[in-house]
Amino acid sequence: MSLLAGCGGGSTGGGGTTGGGNNNPPPSTATLAQNAAKHSLKVGAAAVSPYLSDTSYASILGSEFNELTAENEMKFASVAPTSPTENYAGADALVSFAQAHQMSVRGHTLVWHQQVPSWVSPSDTTAQLNTILQNHITDEVTHFAGKVYAWDVVNEAFNDDGSGSTPATVRSTIWYDNPGIGFAGMGTAYIEQAFNWARAADPTAKLFYNDYNIETENPKSDAVYAMAQDFTNRSVPLDGIGFQFHINPSFDTPANLASVTANFQRFAALGLDIHITELDIALADSSTASFNAQAKLYGELATICLQQPKCKLFQTWGFTDKYSWIPQFIPGHGWALPFDANYQKKPAYTSILNAWQ
Repeated sequence: MSLLAGCGGGSTGGGGTTGGGNNNPPPSTATLAQNAAKHSLKVGAAAVSPYLSDTSYASILGSEFNELTAENEMKFASVAPTSPTENYAGADALVSFAQAHQMSVRGHTLVWHQQVPSWVSPSDTTAQLNTILQNHITDEVTHFAGKVYAWDVVNEAFNDDGSGSTPATVRSTIWYDNPGIGFAGMGTAYIEQAFNWARAADPTAKLFYNDYNIETENPKSDAVYAMAQDFTNRSVPLDGIGFQFHINPSFDTPANLASVTANFQRFAALGLDIHITELDIALADSSTASFNAQAKLYGELATICLQQPKCKLFQTWGFTDKYSWIPQFIPGHGWALPFDANYQKKPAYTSILNAWQ
């Protein structure tokens, strides 16, 4: 299905087109946020606080979207790069911006195998790692209690393996492996512990598991589904699943779209909310044909989300090609977002807008 590798969010410059500046977009009679609100849907974008000084970036983010998430500034290595003392300056700036523009804030991410601070070591004991992770989750979730409505508690905890009816396996990480936080070899037990800590820190926030390559029914989404079913059966505090959707136009097949719909439905049947969390559609060129293919797929996914009552968020990973992560991480690709590098609306923007008219 030609899914791109999940990033969990890497912010880089460049977007496949030149320019940028502070050109204001043309006026619109309706915004993405206004159309999404008609359906009680959140439409969001990953954001980076230093970019708020770009007036066009800030203007579009604050007017077109009713939700944002920190692309990097809530990750463990960002808030505590050199010591256990956590600094939320960048994340606080995003929260303040969101509050000033009547936007919701989604937290990303508390537990991940990447962007672990350098002072956290595999040589630490189980007791030390357990305390480090519990303190991190507790401190950050408590700091943002009442300001962050949902958290990606655990991100990308499964491997890209499995085949047929054999589900994917749990990924090797500093938190899971021996010594880990005390649940090595016990499958999803360490994930469960992270969710329990997060719930204790904020009883009102929605708690999500987030991953890539789980958009369709496949061995990896089967593993996530099995975990979700187990957690809901035992009242582990899991409220929803985040589906990243780092894809390209080859994803746009009837089989894939039907599988997305069916996959969403089986998670919804568990009572779980569904968030599209990191959507971007990378292109190999900026031709009209490529832009049109991209727009078609954006519109189809916007429609699928709209038609699933448990789909509550449609979020792109950034919104302008000017700041997309794609060109650096996937050479030769870019042009992945609804606004180009000059902040002009692409066909993808119109396609999403029309899906929610």
